[in-house]
Amino acid sequence: MMHAARMLALVFLVTLAAPLPAANAFSIEHQGSGFDVVRLAQGEEQRLRFFWKRADGAPYASMHALRKDLHSRGQELIFAVNGGIFSEQYTPLGLYIEDGERHYRLNQGEGGGNFFLKPNGVFYITDEAAFVVASEEYRPRRAVRNAVQSGPILVSKGTLHPRFIPGYHSRHVRHGVGVDEQGRVVFAISKEPVNFHDFGTLFRDVLNCPNALYLDGSISAMYAPQLNRFGGWPWRRYTTIIGLVDER
Repeated sequence: MMHAARMLALVFLVTLAAPLPAANAFSIEHQGSGFDVVRLAQGEEQRLRFFWKRADGAPYASMHALRKDLHSRGQELIFAVNGGIFSEQYTPLGLYIEDGERHYRLNQGEGGGNFFLKPNGVFYITDEAAFVVASEEYRPRRAVRNAVQSGPILVSKGTLHPRFIPGYHSRHVRHGVGVDEQGRVVFAISKEPVNFHDFGTLFRDVLNCPNALYLDGSISAMYAPQLNRFGGWPWRRYTTIIGLVDER
């Protein structure tokens, strides 16, 4: 279902020296649905980078364009996933920080669509760790390297979003990000349409993430060749981009 805020995407990039180990990229089932999961090792959140535009100011717009650009510079994309919700103008709808530079402020306004299904939240990274917090609790103690605001929050301090209903009819392919009890960043995407309740309990009960954030739905895609995922349709337009990069 489309709302006032069109759901677009970020792509999150991590720099690694080799493809993801099998233990870090795997498929699981929950509530009768399949999910693909990429879990970073402790400390690898420091390698996460957020990308939106090229050096000339033009947006990457797709994972395929990102792969091509990286390849031209001797780098290979290892993993990618589209992220937060963006406006119809292809700009971040809420807080967006990239490489320490804030492009958009925290949005605590009201509106329609998933972004405004309060509480929404922020996924952010400092030189200390990665965090998922409700937007009203976003008060970082250290300088933020990267951040994206999206919504709704799936799990906050071990509690599922209060609006999620078991068996609810609204189902979409969905993906999100969490931080597990060991401080590891975990990305997950559904293989088929699921509702928010099942997606939230995946993070809370299966992936052991006391805090998790919904990033996008319907247009969600992942680039993870180990899981036979190749970034969705090449003409699918996203706003910003992220990915795992092999620096060869």
